[in-house]
Parts: sequence; C-alpha cells; structure tokens
Amino acid sequence: MTHIAIIQGHPDPAGNRFGHALAAAYADGARAAGHIVSLTDAGRLEFPLVRTKEDFETGPVPPAIVEAQAAIEAAAHLVFFYPLWFGTMPALLKGFIEQVFRPVFVNGAVGNFSNLRLKGRTARLVVTMGMPALAYRWMFGRFGWNGMEAGMLKLCGIAPVSTTLIGQVDASAAARAGWLAKMRILGQRGA
Repeated sequence: MTHIAIIQGHPDPAGNRFGHALAAAYADGARAAGHIVSLTDAGRLEFPLVRTKEDFETGPVPPAIVEAQAAIEAAAHLVFFYPLWFGTMPALLKGFIEQVFRPVFVNGAVGNFSNLRLKGRTARLVVTMGMPALAYRWMFGRFGWNGMEAGMLKLCGIAPVSTTLIGQVDASAAARAGWLAKMRILGQRGA
C-alpha cells in the first residue's frame, strides 16, 4: 500500500476537463488496489503569486498551500496532471509549485541543500496536449516537462520521475477510453 498525492494542475476550477477525468481514473484505480490517495486541485485553491525572494524564502504560507504541503509530505508517490499550454505548464500550476516547494518545506531551512526532506519519493507527470505526443516529442524534445522534472522535482530529491504524454486529447471516445483505462492501471500499480 502506497500513499499517493495527486496534484491536478488544470487551472479550470469547473473540473470538467479530460485531465480531471484522467486524474479521477488514476485515483479510482489506486483506491481499488488499496492505496491511500489525496487529491489537490490547484485550480480550486486561492493563493497569491510569490513576488519576491523574501516572500519565497520566509513569507507566510497560505492555508491552502499548507494543506497541499501536508499531502505531499505524507505521500510516497506524487502524480501531477496538467495540460501543455504554450509549451509548458499553465501559469497557475507554476504559481502553485512556487508556493509549495519553498526552501523551508523542501530543505528545512533557506540555504540548506543537504537535507532534502522529500528524498525517496517518486513522481509521475501526466501531460495532455492537443497535438500528437510523438510530434511534440520530435519537434520540442523534453522542453515542456524538463523544467518540472529536472529543474524542480529531482532538485528536491524526488526521483525517479516518469512521464506520460497524452496527445490529441480531442480524439475519439475510444482513444479517450483507452487513456482512462491506462490511468486506472497506473493507479492500481501506484506508479
């Protein structure tokens, strides 16, 4: 049994996007296999953007972010669901990440890089996009998720990080059903 923190990064608070359905399928599969699941929907949270170095390092953490940090800290595996917008994650998710992964949360103190408090956790990125995933990989390489994987998660000690790219999200109902089934299987595995 694994504790899994799912972070839904789509900024639409209505919750009716395909990424929301993918996250729900993953959570259903995980719960069916006996895993503990927590879900944070960044699009429904109220928090300000981090605007200064001082705010990032020592500013007060908004209550919604404190709850997200607790879910991440309790988890052994993190799963981020988000759409690819202009080649990377939506701005709201970036703002959420900057609030959550502050130095005191990640390292215990500002400037302390020897105490990676999240070390040993694993992660998966599930990135949706309108174009074919293979075309995206071929044209842009790892641009859209490399910053998230290498520039943030691995720097926090979270590894390995797996990535699932889902292209052509407006595809047929059969294609969508296949992706939902795959998410249930990944959830069951806790991977």
